Amino acid sequence: MSDKKEFYKKLKSQLDDTTKFPADYMYKFIVPTDGNQVQEVEDLFNDSGAVINTKKSKTGKYVSVSIVLKIESSDKVISYYLKAEKIKGIISL
Repeated sequence: MSDKKEFYKKLKSQLDDTTKFPADYMYKFIVPTDGNQVQEVEDLFNDSGAVINTKKSKTGKYVSVSIVLKIESSDKVISYYLKAEKIKGIISL
């Protein structure tokens, strides 16, 4: 658990150092296609004015989901990652 806390603490620091908010931020996720995970990711960002693009892998087992969203702060960036973590089989890039 502390590894995740450290990761997000470091990410927040890096975002604060390199990004002037509000800013466009790109999220990239890989999700399996064996369930409704793609829909779950889209629902997570649905009411936020995000631009969402999806691309299936060659084998069709996974979908790459790219989301571009105007974000107000590094805390908001991290809050979306924390929500996305709850989706089964998701990989954050």
